[in-house]
Amino acid sequence: MRRVAVIGLGNMGGPMAANLRKAGHSVSGFDVSPRSRDLAAAGGITVASSVEAAVADADAVLTMLPSGAIVRSVWREAIAAARRGVLMIDASTIDVDSAREVHGLARSAGLLSLDAPVSGGTEGATAGTLTFMVGGDPDSFDAGRPLLEAMGRRIVHCGAPGNGQAAKICNNMILGVTMIAVSEAFNLASQVGLSHQALFDVASTSSGQCYALTTHCPVPGPVPTAASNRGYRPGFAAELMLKDLALSQEVASASGTATPLGAAARRIFSEFVEQGGRGRDYSAVVEHLKERSDS
Repeated sequence: MRRVAVIGLGNMGGPMAANLRKAGHSVSGFDVSPRSRDLAAAGGITVASSVEAAVADADAVLTMLPSGAIVRSVWREAIAAARRGVLMIDASTIDVDSAREVHGLARSAGLLSLDAPVSGGTEGATAGTLTFMVGGDPDSFDAGRPLLEAMGRRIVHCGAPGNGQAAKICNNMILGVTMIAVSEAFNLASQVGLSHQALFDVASTSSGQCYALTTHCPVPGPVPTAASNRGYRPGFAAELMLKDLALSQEVASASGTATPLGAAARRIFSEFVEQGGRGRDYSAVVEHLKERSDS
């Protein structure tokens, strides 16, 4: 059993903390949201009054936070309060530069550290089936792997500090681009009289097969568990996809890499979020694209 502090008990961090507890670890946590704190407490998490109080006796600290700026701020607080030798893990999706900066803060304090963003959404967080893309030195990875395995099904060591974030950014650029392509295909099929089910049956078993189609199918019917069958209530909110696409374009610009489809996806999701997509699943972009066709 390890004592783990989880900072950020929201839609992702809360279920991840619960899975750590189910695995037999002693879990404390903190969140700025009273609702998140209450939900965590109801699930058996010991809720602390501050970041410092949560990490004071911890063997490991896990953060799941909205932005690089917040991660940098919280890690400074946590590192100042943590015992020497503590393992710091950030599971947020943030920019690579921020990830590498907090690795440096941890190293300067004599702490182990990992950047370990996730794929799998709230469903995976609840089920404990997340994929972790991990950056960090081998000693930190070996120390963190048992904790990550309590929350995920697949743990991939991507290399040096910051490489977990690089992998997540590239992965989600692929997801954003392919969801747009899948959505366009369903809209085109509808216009020419091809049913959603017929297109799904063909594409899901041929060259059009992809995660956006077979897991997050953007139209109701073919995939019963997809958000499209529950009014696009988000598993992965459109504004979070926009955040990830924006990060991909920041990295592309900084590295001088041409990503024209990534840039187009960012523009489309920006329009979608601005025009009513905030708070909806990212797969609802199919409706935004259809409205563009109808106008």
